[in-house]
Amino acid sequence: MTRWLTDEEQTTWQSFIRMRQRLDSAIAAGLTRDGLSFSDYEVLVALSAAGGQLRAKELGAEICWDKSRLSKHLSRMATRGLVDRCQAADDARGREIRLTDAGRAALAAAAPNHVELVRRLFIDEMTAEEAKAVRSLADRVVAEVERTGLEETG
Repeated sequence: MTRWLTDEEQTTWQSFIRMRQRLDSAIAAGLTRDGLSFSDYEVLVALSAAGGQLRAKELGAEICWDKSRLSKHLSRMATRGLVDRCQAADDARGREIRLTDAGRAALAAAAPNHVELVRRLFIDEMTAEEAKAVRSLADRVVAEVERTGLEETG
């Protein structure tokens, strides 16, 4: 039997969706002003956090992208010189994705404005207690999504 959302639950869900859409849109616009797409930034941050290099499969899993989307986007980023796609040293079929100097520079140039926008639009809108509650909720939701295996990463 379906457990339909109550009016209050539906309002909460819709408020969350509106917040996520508006925040994503504002963040994307800020990154575009710095010459990167939201997707570029996701890839560059994941590579940077991993020491500048990841296998393509690991990168896709990290940012929850399927193989096709990742391949197409990495091709565009490689054309712009932000990443290199290389054969994995230990697997002739595997691909390594490496952050280039241009990719590091683009990330370094965009990061200050990005962080300021995240701070202004999200972090500064919460008390310390609310931030702790948001982290707790986010961790539980992510754990439940991962437990169910419903996320699509290709």
